[in-house]
Amino acid sequence: MKIIKTVNVEKIYTSFDVDTVALNKVNLEIEQGEFVSIMGPSGCGKSTLLNLISLMDLPTRGEVFFMEQSTSKMSDRKRAEFRRKYIGFVFQNFNLIEELSVYENIELPLVYLRMPPSERAQRVRAVMERLDVAHKQRFFPMQLSGGHQQRVAVARAIVASPLVLFADEPTGNLDSKHGQEVMEILSELNEAGTTVVMVTHSTANAEFANRIIQLFDGHIVTGKVNQYSF
Repeated sequence: MKIIKTVNVEKIYTSFDVDTVALNKVNLEIEQGEFVSIMGPSGCGKSTLLNLISLMDLPTRGEVFFMEQSTSKMSDRKRAEFRRKYIGFVFQNFNLIEELSVYENIELPLVYLRMPPSERAQRVRAVMERLDVAHKQRFFPMQLSGGHQQRVAVARAIVASPLVLFADEPTGNLDSKHGQEVMEILSELNEAGTTVVMVTHSTANAEFANRIIQLFDGHIVTGKVNQYSF
């Protein structure tokens, strides 16, 4: 099944009567179960594309389909519902809530889904064990290393069993050791069936994917299979 499809997608930003074309007629398809890396130089439109296909933003022109449904025709409420039910996010800056403990940060998406407390507790415990952060459950983000903060961020992203996991430079604030650990976690999640779409500058990180999409000046220039993925 095609999870994501874009048709002639354009994104144009206007400032002081000057138009900046961030994406220009981008056509893209992502199948269920793929691990896709989106690469390219700074300013080429990588994060803009990620925001569009993750339903965080709307294109200026063109169409984004998610699970074969047109997203431009969805209400804001419906798009938010899709994000809660089907999408997980991992960011470069972790985006953990400082006032909440590790346990509470991971639990939060399940609270928004109005899941019963007993089921929430079961899911949170399971994902903490999976990401090896159970021993940190009462800690607050400021008490954690960068590596542990990103593990918690990944745990929060997958606790609701999303169909697609979007990752925007997930190792950008980590050293090489912790970055490698996070990439191995994303790879394991993909092998277990989660579709992963990642924006990265890192060639080493991109090699974890089974397909690499290269962007340049808002265009897709390649979308080749990665022969070195594992």
